[in-house]
Amino acid sequence: MRLMVYSHDGFGLGNIRRMLAICTHLLDSIEELSILVVSGSPMLHSFRLPKRLDYIKLPCLNRGTSGEMSAKYLGTEIDETVQLRSELILSAIANFKPDIFLVDKKPYGIRNELKAAVEYLKAELPETPLILLLRDILDSPDVTIQEWQKHGYYQAIEKFYQSVLVVGTPEIFDIRQEYQLPPMIANKIQFCGYIRQELERKSPNLVRTELRLNPGERLVLVTPGGGEDGFDLIDTYLSSLALLPASHQLRSLIICGPEMPLEDRTALELKAALYPQVQMCEFTDDLMSYIAAADAVVAMGGYNTICEILSAGKPAVIVPRIKPSQEQWMRAEHLTKLGILTAIHPDYLTPETLMRSLLQQVYSLQSQIFPPAIDLNALPKISQYISTLLANKKNPVRVGRMYHPAEQLHNLTAIAKIT
Repeated sequence: MRLMVYSHDGFGLGNIRRMLAICTHLLDSIEELSILVVSGSPMLHSFRLPKRLDYIKLPCLNRGTSGEMSAKYLGTEIDETVQLRSELILSAIANFKPDIFLVDKKPYGIRNELKAAVEYLKAELPETPLILLLRDILDSPDVTIQEWQKHGYYQAIEKFYQSVLVVGTPEIFDIRQEYQLPPMIANKIQFCGYIRQELERKSPNLVRTELRLNPGERLVLVTPGGGEDGFDLIDTYLSSLALLPASHQLRSLIICGPEMPLEDRTALELKAALYPQVQMCEFTDDLMSYIAAADAVVAMGGYNTICEILSAGKPAVIVPRIKPSQEQWMRAEHLTKLGILTAIHPDYLTPETLMRSLLQQVYSLQSQIFPPAIDLNALPKISQYISTLLANKKNPVRVGRMYHPAEQLHNLTAIAKIT
């Protein structure tokens, strides 16, 4: 059985990391499944890819903080680059002939590059269901509603997509209400919960030994995700260390991110050299091991980082990105209201506010309690949904009642709530 995955790219590592986590779980739980990923992420080759997964690397696009798309490396015009990507995707679909097509974030892809592909599937492979995957929050309601109306996403979902899987919960953010989805679209929404990150490959004790931490030292992990716009967070954190009381023993591990510009990373490395208790590196494909070993986390508010923090149950100070999307700030606000973490708006980020918030988080470790209501079972629910779709395709005629995948997901959600 064949699954094709379109991973939205353009800024940072969030989308490709999320889609690879989903693909890995699907391959672990569904025998005889092969997955082909199409993405422009420049970091695909840096991740450990599971067996039975391969990818087609599209020419890179870059959104930047302005929100405007451009070709990242080729030096070609954006329309020309998108056309090239669109034709590569269409060719892959025509030759791979997927049993299911899973699309990340945008029903028509970046700048409508998927439009020809979804129309081809509708006409030539009508038995191949299209599934849209959305993270918990896209952007502010005003921006999202306007974008969906402008690009015809409501009509696209109604015409082409069997269902919309949301990796979030309505208790934190209900996109049906917030984005005023019409009933036809709202009925296709399936909330899966957040993604519980896989257990770390290294034990916390091993990580702390490798970092040569003393028994009394507390470890703070600082991560701006991909790092393209992470300079201010790390620079402010380094400045805040000058305010650290002498009685506190903090060791800092800063992971800059592979997409941080070289000049920014060089400047931060020079500044970090002033603090002997700071270690800095560019990238790890095992961030979860370091989060699990940390006593607290300082990070931006990307979806994956938040899921990792929730999965590890770690105190955190979040300084979200606020442009070109409000998504990170909105998520951090909601979680702050629940008492799960502390958020600092970047307009109010200073060394003083950061150090004060961090010390509160580090030394409240023993009393930190995460509400049990947050659902972290997205991966098994998505796997159950895809499994049912594949089984229905493989055995279309069965004795007795055959459940629709949405019913299976609903039943699984109900069981999870009971247990």
